Amino acid sequence: VQLQAFGGGLVQAGGFLRLSCEASRRTRHVMGWFRQAPGKEREFVAGISWSGATTYNVDSVKGRFTISRDNVKNMVYLQMNSLKPEDTAVYYCAADSSSLVRVTTTQNDYDYWGQGTQVTVSS
Repeated sequence: VQLQAFGGGLVQAGGFLRLSCEASRRTRHVMGWFRQAPGKEREFVAGISWSGATTYNVDSVKGRFTISRDNVKNMVYLQMNSLKPEDTAVYYCAADSSSLVRVTTTQNDYDYWGQGTQVTVSS
């Protein structure tokens, strides 16, 4: 499956963005969003099970970011509110083809990756 992430951009602190990830075909995979800031390792941000019933966010984005999916449209979204300068990074969507329900934060468990979309939050 091919993944394409889009929706990034430049936004002021306190603002919002919605990232989208389009899959080339219908998948029954756990999906995740990761990010990589300059000079830092890529980190898990949020994940969602195939049905959407299970989601998980890292503590740094809880209450601000929401992951969702539309399996009819083969889309996964990351709604990002109350953005902070430390949210600046390249954001990637990824699929864990080995899992329907269990959301893992380990990037090595994800075997399909999109190309990334830049999010820049100015102070």
